[in-house]
Amino acid sequence: MQISSLTRLMCGLTLITIPSIQFGGYFLLSVLGGRVPEMELTSFQQAMFRAGHAHAGVLILFSLVTQVLIDATYLKGIPHWLVRAGIPFSALLISSGFFLSAIQTGATEPDEWVILIYIGAILLALGLITLGIGLIQAWRNPPENV
Repeated sequence: MQISSLTRLMCGLTLITIPSIQFGGYFLLSVLGGRVPEMELTSFQQAMFRAGHAHAGVLILFSLVTQVLIDATYLKGIPHWLVRAGIPFSALLISSGFFLSAIQTGATEPDEWVILIYIGAILLALGLITLGIGLIQAWRNPPENV
């Protein structure tokens, strides 16, 4: 299987974002470890920030896998871009939703930014279902030279 130039570009851009996730993890450990005393977090905020960081890491790595898999499909147009850009963007939406919905000082429940988690989850599900269908279609109708 050939890796397309678009896959190389998207994987390169995705890999460049990973150090920001690493820095976020370092900062989160610093805050949770009490090394940033001016930032006291509620238990709700601690849970949401942990979830946001974990989702960012897992979903961005997962999006790298989907970039390679899309090259094994015949997806074009909107379905192609739903997978190609939608899955990485869902990682941004979901993790941002966790952080932004709990960022206010002393927060004990999510605010209106929690909607980003749901939008990201829907986008992720649509992208994955589309990719799955595309892979099954390619399996049923493989190229002649394979």
